Amino acid sequence: MRITIEGASEEFERKLLELLAEHRHELTVTADTEWTVDRAERYLRSLPAGARRFAQLVIDRHGIASAVLLREQLGKLNGPTVALSRAIPRGVREGWWPEGTRAPITVLYDPENPSWQKAVAYRMSAEDVPVFRAALDRVATTEREAGEASAGAGASRAPDVPGRAEDR
Repeated sequence: MRITIEGASEEFERKLLELLAEHRHELTVTADTEWTVDRAERYLRSLPAGARRFAQLVIDRHGIASAVLLREQLGKLNGPTVALSRAIPRGVREGWWPEGTRAPITVLYDPENPSWQKAVAYRMSAEDVPVFRAALDRVATTEREAGEASAGAGASRAPDVPGRAEDR
């Protein structure tokens, strides 16, 4: 028997995968580990600012950014790359995506110098770039809307006037 479920909520997916895990000895289960806009958005929102900027630079360059450029923009890459690598297992633990979901950004090393592994670039697969671009646009839109909402709320409030209460 083969069952395909599309458009299910994340909660439904999590519960279904838990049920399937209980019966794993009786079934062959393959989970969809492809990146979707929703998963990519969750991934990006889970990142600290430096790691999100790192991802944005890779996305903005159609899926490949040189390590030199990234270092120029961000400084040391240790922090952002550690945050990127920790996001995948955290997402599996939290049930945001299934076990086996691949990291969206991978490192490229210098093939001329295999003994000393220094990154020369970071890449994202061509099929993931538009997915992550759409997710990045969603993140930017909601952050912009939140900023506008908080600015509007502050503008409507009367300013505090210094002085004694009875003078007001």
